[in-house]
Amino acid sequence: DSFDQRKLSVTLSILLQAEANSGIRMKSTLISDTPSTLPSDDDHPYRTGPWAPNMREYDVIEPTVLGEIPPDLNGVYIRNTENPVHDSLGRYHPFDGDGMLHSISFENGRCEYRNRFMPTDGLAAENTEGKPLWAGLRERPDKSLRDGCGARTKLKDSSSTDVVVHGGVAATSFYQCGDIYETDPITLEPLGKANWVKGVTPGWGVSAHTKVDEATGEMLFFNYSTQAPYMHYGVVDNNRELVHYIPVELPGPRLPHDMAFTTNYAILNDLPLFWDDEALKQGAYAVRFHRLPSRFAIVPRRGRPEDIVWFEAAPAYVLHWINAFEQGDEIILDGYKQDPAKGTVTHGLPDGLKPFTMLDINAIGAHAYRWRFNMKTGAVIEGPLEEALSEFGMINPKVAGKPYKYSWAMTTKPGWFLFDGLVRLDATTGQRQQYKFPDGVFASESPMAPSPTGTNEDDGYVITYTTDMNTDSSQCQIFDAKDIGTGPIARIELPQRICVGTHSYWASADTKR
Repeated sequence: DSFDQRKLSVTLSILLQAEANSGIRMKSTLISDTPSTLPSDDDHPYRTGPWAPNMREYDVIEPTVLGEIPPDLNGVYIRNTENPVHDSLGRYHPFDGDGMLHSISFENGRCEYRNRFMPTDGLAAENTEGKPLWAGLRERPDKSLRDGCGARTKLKDSSSTDVVVHGGVAATSFYQCGDIYETDPITLEPLGKANWVKGVTPGWGVSAHTKVDEATGEMLFFNYSTQAPYMHYGVVDNNRELVHYIPVELPGPRLPHDMAFTTNYAILNDLPLFWDDEALKQGAYAVRFHRLPSRFAIVPRRGRPEDIVWFEAAPAYVLHWINAFEQGDEIILDGYKQDPAKGTVTHGLPDGLKPFTMLDINAIGAHAYRWRFNMKTGAVIEGPLEEALSEFGMINPKVAGKPYKYSWAMTTKPGWFLFDGLVRLDATTGQRQQYKFPDGVFASESPMAPSPTGTNEDDGYVITYTTDMNTDSSQCQIFDAKDIGTGPIARIELPQRICVGTHSYWASADTKR
């Protein structure tokens, strides 16, 4: 039988029972169970243990709740993650996996949970063939059996990196550029590819880390390629229509991963971690750190190429930005500075982890950092917000692009790309508040959900998914954003232990539709 014939359809319905303190039982429906071609004796460190992928898709209408869901928590928490179905062509990288969304929606003290694979063209093709068709990030592209997408050709667009909610739909994206796949954020019903992407340069696609400004309803984005001009920047309005798109000329191929914005400006970057030129000539995509200045492009949000103002700063790489805002003549940009040269340190790591040291936040020293760009004088002032390590910071979405105080970020297990703690940082005082998950419990990127009745920036909640290797289970955990140190105030049982993951989004009830 073909792979599709062997795939289980929506015919199997089961009732999972989990006792809660309240005595309510979980009502969970198994939607599908996807056969996998991963080896039964798989020993890859990023496809086993907490990274073991999920093949089952569920609907949970009445989850078991331990504690009480705050009645003013209304909206949806949605997370994307790499979740491989098929074995790799050659060496596997944890960013190669297929996209899977986990969504939990809240309304008046109740919640519903669902998870679904992203129905990408690449996954559909591999399911039809019952085998992998594309080489991943750690392999040469010429090993792929088909053409690919975006910035690095012959790579599968798995739409597995990021997710935002914009114009009423969840929009997933891929870090090497690809299509934008749209989904209902609550039911996870697939809505197809975003039509507006047809307006970008053919073959370029869109990078992960599109940015939604709740104040305007706009989504800002960028893309990049090995072809000149090497980057573009654009704006999509609240009707999900492309309304602005310009080239941003770079000296050569680069690897930008994120962008930021203020009320009036977009901030793009040309940082010195990118592909080796000589390797590219041989068809290989080898990444190295070049001892070059960090460059920042600041452009009015509807500006033209001639409006771009460039600034230079000390060599560094930043995977993710925290926030940016305007203050007098200055643009202030906060992010997690790292020194990628430190990522070559492999002392004490097991052999299976040594190829992935660039994913170890502890090895590369990522910490909250601030750049100040003077738009009148051209001066740049930079320095740390704190020296302690953290990454994947989230803010109250209502202050995105505006002056802010608080961010909620993650700490990681040394040697691994696993989140083992939550951090709340006051950017104005440097005060740090921290929660450490129990040993063997790992979390997800944890957005801040503001309370609709709150008056302070930190009135609200922080939400995460956990993967507990001790009990072989997972939860959605809710924290008081003012006091994460006391631990979760409510925990919601999930129907299976889910694969750990990274990027997520919170959309309040008044913005998600």
